[in-house]
Amino acid sequence: MRQRNRRQHRTAAGKESRDRWMITYADLITLLLIFFVILYAMSSLDSQKYAIVSGSLSDTFKSGSTVLEGGNGVLEGNQGITGTDVSKGHNEDGSTADTPSATDSGDANELNGHGADTPAAGQEGDGAGHQPSARELAFREQEAKLAALMGVITQYVEENNLGEQIFVADKPQGIAITLSDRFLFDAGKAELKSPALPALRQLSGLFRGIGATISIEGHTDNVPVTPGSVYKDNWELSGARALSVLRFFLDKEGLSPDTFQYAGYADTRPAYDNVTVEGRQKNRRVELIVLRQLQEEE
Repeated sequence: MRQRNRRQHRTAAGKESRDRWMITYADLITLLLIFFVILYAMSSLDSQKYAIVSGSLSDTFKSGSTVLEGGNGVLEGNQGITGTDVSKGHNEDGSTADTPSATDSGDANELNGHGADTPAAGQEGDGAGHQPSARELAFREQEAKLAALMGVITQYVEENNLGEQIFVADKPQGIAITLSDRFLFDAGKAELKSPALPALRQLSGLFRGIGATISIEGHTDNVPVTPGSVYKDNWELSGARALSVLRFFLDKEGLSPDTFQYAGYADTRPAYDNVTVEGRQKNRRVELIVLRQLQEEE
C-alpha cells in the first residue's frame, strides 16, 4: 500500500516538474508584450501635447530657453541650489539634512531669498521686455491718426453722395484720397471747378496739423491732348492739375508748404485698363496720399 502511494506521488511530481517551463514561457511572452507596447507608445508622440508641455515648463522655470530644447539650466543667473549644494544637503547615511547647505545663517537666508524671488524677478523681466519702444508708440499714434482721418473722409463722402467722385483707400504708402478729374476740372483743363472747392476745404481742415507729408499726384489716360491745348502733352497736363490742387491748399487755405509735395505722372501709372472708356475715365485723376512716416517693423 505504501509503495503504491509513493509511485502515485512520484508520477504527480514528475508531471508537475515537466510543466514548469510553461510558467517561464508565459512570463517571457508577457514581458515581450509590455516591451512592444512601450515601443509603440514612444513612437506615436503627440507633437501638440509635446509643444504644450515644453511651453509650460519654459514658462514655469523662466530659463530663457526651454529645458527640452537644450537650455543651460532651470534657474537664471546660476541662482538657487546647485549640484554641490544638494550634495551637501544630505547626510552620509542618505537622509536629508534639516538645515540648508550654506556657510552660515546669513548666506542661508540670502539663498532662500533668491530662491523665493527668482520666479517673480523673471516675470518682471518679461514684463519689461514687452514694453513698446518709442518707435512702436509713435507708429501706433500715426496709425490711429490715419484711421481717424480715413473715417472722417469716408463719412463726408457718404453724407454728400460723392461716392462716384472721391475714393478713399488704405494703401501701404498711406491713406490715398482719389479725386476724379470730372469732379475737379473740365476736359483738358487744369483750373479747379467751383463745385469741388467745398470738398477741398474739408480736406484742408483735416490736413492742418496732421504731422504727415501729403503727396499730390496728377494722372491722365493714354489719350494725347488735343492740338489746340495749352499743354504740350499729358505730362504737362497732369503736373498742372496737381499744382492747381497744391496752390489751393497753399494760397487759399494757408497750409504750410513743408507739408506737401506734388508730381505729374501722365499715363505711366494707370489704375485701370486704358482699353475701355470706363478705365480711361478712372485713370484721369488726382491722388492725395497722406504718407506713412513710419512703417511697421517686421
